[in-house]
Amino acid sequence: MKRIILDNYEAVSSAAADIFVQQLSNKPDSVLGLATGSTPLGLYAELVRRYQAGIVDFSKARSFNLDEYYPISKNHPQSYNHYMRKNLFDKVNFAQYHLPNGETGDPQFECSMYDIAIKSAGGIDLQLLGLGVNGHIGFNEPTVSYPMSTNLVGLTDSTLSANSRFFSDGVKQPTQALTMGFGAIFSAKRILLLICGASKAAITEKLFSGFIHTDVPACLLLLHPDVIVIMDHEAESK
Repeated sequence: MKRIILDNYEAVSSAAADIFVQQLSNKPDSVLGLATGSTPLGLYAELVRRYQAGIVDFSKARSFNLDEYYPISKNHPQSYNHYMRKNLFDKVNFAQYHLPNGETGDPQFECSMYDIAIKSAGGIDLQLLGLGVNGHIGFNEPTVSYPMSTNLVGLTDSTLSANSRFFSDGVKQPTQALTMGFGAIFSAKRILLLICGASKAAITEKLFSGFIHTDVPACLLLLHPDVIVIMDHEAESK
């Protein structure tokens, strides 16, 4: 695992964009694993800027997102489908993009088909991840065992609390999500983990304590052969 510590969020976002640009330069038809939340917003804005400047091209690339709330409409302002279209997909020229379908009436079948689609694409070349305050990646929440396949999960109180700010009063917040399991994530050839902000300092300290903590899902990334972690000083302050 390679660790890069930078001054601030803007520097982290720019360095992450460099990695994506290099990936697409080396392999224009790359399969990219993408994430949502507040951490990747700077990265996506930078990728849009570089696309508009002619620095990067997505026309042969495909993507698979980590997760989606369930149940939720694709057009709901807090769906990850809407988030990705607003912040990236509607502004660049991806050949194809995929997210779990939060509208499905059969989540088990949807999860199975999502895994098949990832395998049919040849697996993920570069997987982007963020780090939850409780150590989750995707919506793989802390537990004693972790699923290999894409699955329907219940969200923990800490995750619901952290995400509640995105849902206005009177808008029902989903308590479940469809998320990639560790099989697809660990099959990625390369993983890029971004960690930013003082709120992530405690969990970052635990991640790099030198132990595999079974109650911190992100610790399993220590076992992957090619992980780059980019963090700011606030995140690594402990």
